[in-house]
Amino acid sequence: MIEAAKLKVSTLYLNKDQTHQGRCIVAFDRHVTEIFQLDDKELHLFIEDISQTARILHEAFHPDKINYGIYGDLVSHLHVHIVPKYEQSDEWGEAFVNAPPSKKMLDPLEYQEIIMSIQAKLNP
Repeated sequence: MIEAAKLKVSTLYLNKDQTHQGRCIVAFDRHVTEIFQLDDKELHLFIEDISQTARILHEAFHPDKINYGIYGDLVSHLHVHIVPKYEQSDEWGEAFVNAPPSKKMLDPLEYQEIIMSIQAKLNP
């Protein structure tokens, strides 16, 4: 993951595997393992961070749908995968594959361009 931005109560990371163009992770800043461990204010702000990220990805990449995944079996820190989905993809209509057998890695400049696009939409 590459840190892209600090949000209200979380940090936005760009996933290095861009098999799903625009895929990001929003990680809650305070260490908790479950969403129910957040107080009402934290929960509200975390959902705002997730929603803002999804809106930005929608504007930047024009996906047909955005999928959200909260796991934590292997990484015991609250985080949400925000995964743009496209009708022409092999996975359309199914849950996204978290660790596809073939990953799409970009060159450093391409990652930086995506991050700059996200940051510009965060701070217009």
